Amino acid sequence: MEARALEAMEQTGSASAPAWQSGVGQWVADLVSLTKPRLSSLVLCTLAGGMWLAPGALPASKWLGTLLGTGLLVGAANALNCWAERDRDRLMPRTRRRPLAAGRIHPDVGLGFGVLLASAAIPMLVEASNLLTVALGLLALSSYVVAYTPMKSRSAWALMLGTLPGALPPLMGWTAVTGELDAGGLLLFALLVTWQVPHFLAIAMFRRNEYRAAGIPVFPVVYGDAATRVWMAIAAFVLVVVSLLLVPFGFGGLLYSSVAAISGSGFLMLVLWGACLDGGRAWARRVFRLSVVHLTLLFVALLVSAQPHQRIAPAPGSGSQVARRLH
Repeated sequence: MEARALEAMEQTGSASAPAWQSGVGQWVADLVSLTKPRLSSLVLCTLAGGMWLAPGALPASKWLGTLLGTGLLVGAANALNCWAERDRDRLMPRTRRRPLAAGRIHPDVGLGFGVLLASAAIPMLVEASNLLTVALGLLALSSYVVAYTPMKSRSAWALMLGTLPGALPPLMGWTAVTGELDAGGLLLFALLVTWQVPHFLAIAMFRRNEYRAAGIPVFPVVYGDAATRVWMAIAAFVLVVVSLLLVPFGFGGLLYSSVAAISGSGFLMLVLWGACLDGGRAWARRVFRLSVVHLTLLFVALLVSAQPHQRIAPAPGSGSQVARRLH
């Protein structure tokens, strides 16, 4: 379906625009797709959530600079990941049409694009945030590209390492405001770590045949479905515990605690149901979808029920409160 739609779009474009214009447009679109825009936008949402929840205020320019710098850094990590995995991507139906895997972009161009984005991101983060946040950003980039990506083809336990870069953005948002590592930021980090385990194990279960064909040793391929379901159940239980631990540390109130308890219990029951009754691919897909809904509900409830305080500092000399969140 996607292939036919893409062919139709290309035919329409070639009929209504000069060939060079169509080619340049496709090339730019391919470069943008290397950054995995949907994944990057999710990461930026968790970063903004960390900034919103952190006690303190930043000037609007710092907010925007941190968001943009982190966005470029995430885009760089994704582009470099696509460059490193281009050969394996050719072996999987869902990734073989990526620009580097399909040969629409030369590998040197993909590598250079990733390096360029990282080179622009780092000084922007230095200017907009603080050295702790920059260090966490560099840790996220290096752990994803240098550690997780090559380990992915060697060990099923790469999943655990991969939770690190995925969980650092909300902590970066927190430290961008507070300038320090403390319980609040670390709990947000722990929430994202524990959420990723059942989420990505579910993906590995319903796509295990693709991963097996590509030679990627994901957990179900190496240890089997039964062991994978057990790990998913354990992680789902820990996720409920961590989400509720946020409450005594001052996150949210009745609204958040109710959402965390009800949504978390529903997610845990679905995972336990499949773990006890040998859930298959259809169950794993439902777990994947519900995990996204569960995380979204948690963050929305956190943001809505956060303690009211000034988020964006007034411009120097303005004497006015630039922005306050209505509670």
